[in-house]
Amino acid sequence: MNIPTSLKHKPVIVSDNYDNVDGQHAYDSDAKGLSVGLAQWNDRGNVEFSAKVWRYTGEKWSRQSEELPLNRVLDLAILVCRTSQYFQSAYRFPKFYDPQNPQIDRIGMQGDAMDVKVCMDNPFIDTDIKLLGDYIGQNGEMLGERFSILSAMLKEMGY
Repeated sequence: MNIPTSLKHKPVIVSDNYDNVDGQHAYDSDAKGLSVGLAQWNDRGNVEFSAKVWRYTGEKWSRQSEELPLNRVLDLAILVCRTSQYFQSAYRFPKFYDPQNPQIDRIGMQGDAMDVKVCMDNPFIDTDIKLLGDYIGQNGEMLGERFSILSAMLKEMGY
């Protein structure tokens, strides 16, 4: 199925079979494609690029498709990597986190830092953090494959 090119986001580089590799939803995903292209929010004279996850309901392209600026895609990748890394040793805490110190990391970027911490505002945090830890543990092979690919590509790029 081809990603639409008649909408506001203008795909340039695409993966139009993403539904075959969408993690635990592989071969049964409504996320049909990924693209990097001209952002839908471009103003005249201001060109921005974004990445987009294209979702298809079986009848039409979904408004729930997500478009993200490229830096946010990378920021999400950083957050996912740091989250996975955190859970490698979260077992040390009885609740999988320290309620007195919910900060996991502070990752410096752009002259400031992205805080990574346990969301203490979540009234179900004690249950939800265990669920996330279980998910990461159960999907370690799938996530690890992607981490390895990213690592190899970053090394190849000189990072």
